[in-house]
Amino acid sequence: MIARMTKYSFIVYQPELKDFLGKVQELGMVDIRRENKAVDNHSKELLSSIQSNSLVIKKLKELRESLKEVTPPESGFQSELNGKDVFNAIENTLENRDIWIAEEKNLIKELDESVIWGAYNKEDIHRLESLGYKLHFYCVSENNFSPEWDKEYILQVLNKEGGKYYFVILSPVGSDFLFKHPESRFPQNSFDIVEQKLKEVRKNISDSNSYLAGILKKVDFLEKTLDSDKSVLDLYLAGVSSQTEAEGTLALITGFAPESNKNELKQFFDKENVYYIAEDAHEDDNPPIKLKNNFFTRLFEPIGDLYMLPRYGELDLTPYFAPFYMLFFGLCLGDMGYGLVLLLAGTIGKFKLAKFKEYLTLVQLLGVGSIIMPLLTGSIFGTKLGVLFPLPDSINSMFFSDIKMFWFAIVFGILQIVFARIINAIFSIVTKGWQYGMHNIGWAIVIVWASMSYAKTMVSGMVIPPYVNYIGMFGCLLILFFSATEGNIITRILKGTFAFYDITGVFGDVLSYIRLFGLGTSGGILGYVVNSIAMNMIDIPYVGWFFTGLVLLIGHTFVLLLSSLGAFVHPMRLTFVEFYKNSGFTGGGKAFRPLTKN
Repeated sequence: MIARMTKYSFIVYQPELKDFLGKVQELGMVDIRRENKAVDNHSKELLSSIQSNSLVIKKLKELRESLKEVTPPESGFQSELNGKDVFNAIENTLENRDIWIAEEKNLIKELDESVIWGAYNKEDIHRLESLGYKLHFYCVSENNFSPEWDKEYILQVLNKEGGKYYFVILSPVGSDFLFKHPESRFPQNSFDIVEQKLKEVRKNISDSNSYLAGILKKVDFLEKTLDSDKSVLDLYLAGVSSQTEAEGTLALITGFAPESNKNELKQFFDKENVYYIAEDAHEDDNPPIKLKNNFFTRLFEPIGDLYMLPRYGELDLTPYFAPFYMLFFGLCLGDMGYGLVLLLAGTIGKFKLAKFKEYLTLVQLLGVGSIIMPLLTGSIFGTKLGVLFPLPDSINSMFFSDIKMFWFAIVFGILQIVFARIINAIFSIVTKGWQYGMHNIGWAIVIVWASMSYAKTMVSGMVIPPYVNYIGMFGCLLILFFSATEGNIITRILKGTFAFYDITGVFGDVLSYIRLFGLGTSGGILGYVVNSIAMNMIDIPYVGWFFTGLVLLIGHTFVLLLSSLGAFVHPMRLTFVEFYKNSGFTGGGKAFRPLTKN
């Protein structure tokens, strides 16, 4: 359900505004209505700093694995430093590290090119050039090198490596010099100089890694500093977004808080001696949305948040789609063995990852749903219970065949659509009046009536009492007369007649639930294929058992991950499209975000 909100309107002297908002922030219960973001240069600078620092923390975390074995400096991390200075130091270190890593790659390449020419002194080259000689450098294969060249040219072999000769020929400046091989590129620096540069760069990278490894151990401090900066921006925006009256001396602020905090907030505001008006929030005020559900339903709120929040005054559908979603997930996963794995994974994870306790509890519930629904077919790890265990025929006959599962998925979908229409009808009757919910009651009746009529044609011997047809006709009359609630009787009948065109949409909605059968069946087939491949390896001498176990483990893990993805997405699609549409959901609410100090 949606928590009821109280609207607060404040009038505060402008000089006292900052202190007042600071106290509201400490309280952490009121969502201050903000009309602008980054309203001036100061807020833009704050936002830019937060974005930059967030990127710094992200880059640091990306290096966590590569710096795991790096020893941090003995001096440690100076947490008493100014937060801004720390982030600037880290950002500069990251930038310099990237530059040095790129320079290291270039130096390694340069070293490979220069080491084969041996060490040389640039002064010796300049001295030879000052004596009137020009230097020509060559690299030729051993087969192409001729010792006779030494008699014809002033030639000096510099190195012989990898079946090649590296040499230099001196020719007088101004003389005609011809040689049958093209000249080679001579390195700009001697390899010993390049080695020294590479050593210095690697030391810089090592020092940077050591510094960053020390910083990573205190990343929590950086995140707290970032949260503090966000609080400062939040407080500043709340202040500058307020309207100013009386030539800038008064500030008019609007805020919202849950009705359950009304007494506590009254004591607080009375103590602060601030002028305010508290009144019940209405839909026209567009209050923020805070959901208030029980333990079971609250676990499914993150799924609903993936679409959108309901508007204030609208029905929160989370309690109504939660049980369906859990069972739909089980139908799509289609294997109680995989459901057991999810249940165990969620249970073990709750002991290891307490931070994600609610999400892992949701995984447990989805695992329970994935154990309950596949019991209809008896599927477990790609096979059937009747194959693994000797069960009596009376029990084996209770398991659903594929065609029964096909119709079960459709009937289950019809049940959810009818349930959604009834919810829509009851909510409309309660909030608007009895006549506003009659057409949805009519649709619920017609859908059930049409489904029973079709089932009669498919099941021989099925008998429908005559009064059921009269109830179906009554449902049609409700649609005809109450699809429109305004205008004269002729207008309403005409609109009601056109409303029957929605039967095509209802038919399409029902067919959408076939995906529950399709996904569950495909997952079972994939599991069966994995078992078949694995069992074919059992006869391999000596190592057959190993390869069989390996294929079963890897194969079923892959099928579980693939099936879980489909089982997560497709029930969500059925919820957000078919169920929400038939429930009359419009959405568009904004989450309750109180002004708090992180």
